[in-house]
Amino acid sequence: MKLNPLTEKKIRRFKSIRRGYYSFIIFITMICLSLFAEMLVNKRAIFVSCEGKYYFPTYGEMIPGTTFGLDYEYETNYRQLRQRFDAKDKGNWLLMPVVPYDAFENDLRGDEYPPFPPSVEERHYLGTDAVGRDIVARLVYGFRIAIFFSLALLAANYTIGVAIGSAMGYWGGKFDLFFQRIIEIWTNIPFLYVIIIISSIITPNFFLLILIMSFFGWIGVTWTMRTVTYKEKAREYVLAAKAMGASDWRIIFKHIIPNTIAIIVTFAPFSVSSGIIALTSLDYLGFGLPPPTPSWGELLQQGWVNMDAYWIIGSVITAMVITLLTVTFIGEAVREAFDPKLHTTYE
Repeated sequence: MKLNPLTEKKIRRFKSIRRGYYSFIIFITMICLSLFAEMLVNKRAIFVSCEGKYYFPTYGEMIPGTTFGLDYEYETNYRQLRQRFDAKDKGNWLLMPVVPYDAFENDLRGDEYPPFPPSVEERHYLGTDAVGRDIVARLVYGFRIAIFFSLALLAANYTIGVAIGSAMGYWGGKFDLFFQRIIEIWTNIPFLYVIIIISSIITPNFFLLILIMSFFGWIGVTWTMRTVTYKEKAREYVLAAKAMGASDWRIIFKHIIPNTIAIIVTFAPFSVSSGIIALTSLDYLGFGLPPPTPSWGELLQQGWVNMDAYWIIGSVITAMVITLLTVTFIGEAVREAFDPKLHTTYE
């Protein structure tokens, strides 16, 4: 696929901004690893070889303990099974993930209470939370939920905001005034109180929370697109499209929006960052996703309650700082690369 020369120039400019380019690579790597988190952080084995048969429990159905000669019919405890294989030494073996715990499993001990500090021997590399769940597992699966929540929220906000903002800027007049009044009313509605009220009536799930937040989150991009469209509709290519008989919708979606893509792309990384912060804040306050959903906000709340367990608050703050820094650096680099007024060469 042959890219537009101007697009190639912008990509080269983006790559020249090293901080943003390397942050982009790190961020994409984090997303890819989270997609296959079960291969790295999971209580199920990746591969089991037993009595000449092979099993792949990670992405398969639940395998009862009786399948491997154990005396129970519920799901196999693969950590104990590994110890049994090692003790009998009959050629049976299994491969466990790097962190052999999932985000919901309580690893409790008979002689002490959680939270437990980091332990390489127990393979709790960042310790456990207040109910014995592995911190690494909660962070990894919490990141996956947070990033895809923010991306879904970004798509919803941009779909609504770009469509309405472009229409306001293109048609203007009474249509523009009508939506201006709606937006002015909408911005005065206390968003947090609405979330609290809804959460007290029903328990919001992933998609309901996106719906509620996108109900208020489209306003910012709408104002931006309205302003840009006012400028674009006076350009020659729009006048030429009108002269050729193109419909208003075709002009908006086939001509104006593609020519404002730089503005849309520029704001996208910062919107992703805002989505992560919003979800974390709501989970911290207890009005976000229901427990026991892995959540950075819930870990922050636990860290605040258990200040002696420094590994809880330290782990989640470090994860948030790294994630938000990479997203911010990407946003800065995208803004520099797609700004036609800037021609600075970065070494």
